[in-house]
Amino acid sequence: MKRLKFILLLSVCTFCFAVTGFTQNQKRVIQLSGVILNSDSVRGGPLPGVHVYVPKAGRGTTTNRAGFFSMPVLVGDSVVISSVGFVRRHYIVPNHHSDLLTIVIEMMEDTTVLPEVVISQFPTEEVFKQAVLALNVPLDEKGIDPNNLNAELLALMLKTTPMDGNANYRYYIDQYAGSVRDQFQPRTNPFLNPFNWARFFRDLKKNKK
Repeated sequence: MKRLKFILLLSVCTFCFAVTGFTQNQKRVIQLSGVILNSDSVRGGPLPGVHVYVPKAGRGTTTNRAGFFSMPVLVGDSVVISSVGFVRRHYIVPNHHSDLLTIVIEMMEDTTVLPEVVISQFPTEEVFKQAVLALNVPLDEKGIDPNNLNAELLALMLKTTPMDGNANYRYYIDQYAGSVRDQFQPRTNPFLNPFNWARFFRDLKKNKK
């Protein structure tokens, strides 16, 4: 009987120590809330859409329009605050005395200066110089090619060159304005005008074409 009591007492003590150790090793849950702000004095204010997450735990959230967020975390968690265009921040959750913790985080802008990019159709500068030196364009004293001022060539260009977008737009607007202006006017036929026939016979008698 005494042996049974001793075994029972030993089991109870072992269970109590196990529960106490498990409780001490278990991390406390804290509701972390905060506001993410822009540290710029000119454009300072809340930052919406900032990612606040714990990478190891795979949980997180984003700030709303007012830059506010709230999420459950454990004591000792490393919280990452990141947003495009800003330097990434890290925050270690302390062993706070309360289950509610509020923080304010200021984000610094991450400015990246890119090198100058020159776009050219030539692969190298030397090839470009050779192409420029190989040009042989006959110019007059004013620096104008006389072939571009040929009257026949200009007339042909004027006749064959189609209208561009601006010319088409102006033509459409003129046609629309004319239709609105003439929609209540009577339509006349020049072949039914007697004065036109009188001038036609008069010119015909005078042998005019």
